[in-house]
Amino acid sequence: AFAAALADASFLLAVAAVVWREIITGAAWRQAPIAVLVSLYAFAAGWFHVLRLTHHDAAQSERLALGCLMLLLTIIGGRVTPAFTAEWLREEEQPTPTAVDAATIGATAAAAGFWIISPDGMLTGLLLVTAGIAHLTRWIAWRGWRTWREPLVLVLHVGYGWITAAFWLLGTAIMGVGLPVVDALHALTAGAVGVMTLAIMTRASLGHTGRVRHAGRGTVAIYGLVTLGALLRVFGPSVPIEERIVLALAALCWSGAYAGFCLLYGPFLLRPSLDE
Repeated sequence: AFAAALADASFLLAVAAVVWREIITGAAWRQAPIAVLVSLYAFAAGWFHVLRLTHHDAAQSERLALGCLMLLLTIIGGRVTPAFTAEWLREEEQPTPTAVDAATIGATAAAAGFWIISPDGMLTGLLLVTAGIAHLTRWIAWRGWRTWREPLVLVLHVGYGWITAAFWLLGTAIMGVGLPVVDALHALTAGAVGVMTLAIMTRASLGHTGRVRHAGRGTVAIYGLVTLGALLRVFGPSVPIEERIVLALAALCWSGAYAGFCLLYGPFLLRPSLDE
């Protein structure tokens, strides 16, 4: 257990160090908030392992880690989703940050902070729902439905939709409405993190190996699997079906999506880029 904890914490510290090195070397101080969040995430992981190894409750460290993910998804997703949408639609002007973007980030930071400190408070639930409204306003403004012809772009909007849903579901769950908190949390982890991560991985893999940035049938299939897996995990326990069967299907679909990525994109990543 100690070796696994050390390996996990060391890896995340190394990631944080690399991010800071890139920012300092390139004087890209605009990206410093990302490095701060990655560093906090690494700290949360280390704190979690210390608490678990000393037989203490590690719930707050888990919330800190998830709070960092909320903000990372909000900031990075809020940059790449409208930018890639404008690029695919061949719009001349790239979108610039607006007051809605700033308000969404602020609302997310406030909601995440209160949730880390007071996970059961009514104010926390209200702040999460308010952040969800901000995310929904931002998401609608991007008009992602225009990208339906290209799943490689559309999936970014699906992933950001999961972020919006996560705040609503978690906020209402804390206020005693809707899903249990444990299921609502999976809208963030299995849904938002799972879909957005796969969306960025596929796009980056195609672009960096010199291939056309287009989602073929196999890529669309893994998008469908990760989305179905998240839906089953979030809403499945609430339907009148044996819970272990639903959770097994959710795990099979979600894991199958990432296994499919390895099978489809592994050969691309292990060979030289086509444009070399």
